[in-house]
Amino acid sequence: MARVSVESVKNVQVRVVADEGHAWIADEPLGVGDGAGPGPYDLLLGALGSCMTMTLLMYSRRKDWPLERVEVDIQHDRIHADDAANVESAGGMVEHFTIDLVLHGDLDQTQIDRLSDISTRCPVRKTLAGTHVFDETTRHAS
Repeated sequence: MARVSVESVKNVQVRVVADEGHAWIADEPLGVGDGAGPGPYDLLLGALGSCMTMTLLMYSRRKDWPLERVEVDIQHDRIHADDAANVESAGGMVEHFTIDLVLHGDLDQTQIDRLSDISTRCPVRKTLAGTHVFDETTRHAS
């Protein structure tokens, strides 16, 4: 189970601390925030790209395939469901991710096709594509 703690610092800037002791600042761009760190969607896309890359590297090492490096470029937009292909219910918004995956190494087409498939199976992507349940409590600090 992953866990982070988030605490406000100043303006809309927050400090994020992961269980392993890693810490970073998240913020909004200048005008809304101070631009002191990546924004929430930057972090989300970074998590997705990191997970895809790590999944491919671990898989290729297990298979002893010559994958040398992975590049992932991800863009996120919200589009109207009416404009999206393969959407069951019309209306509302759909989260749209555009992913450009570049594999480096002396790979044959079968390996490239398999790695493309494996990239869709990383845990963060499964989380984003799955059904979500949020258990939330709110307390007042006295």
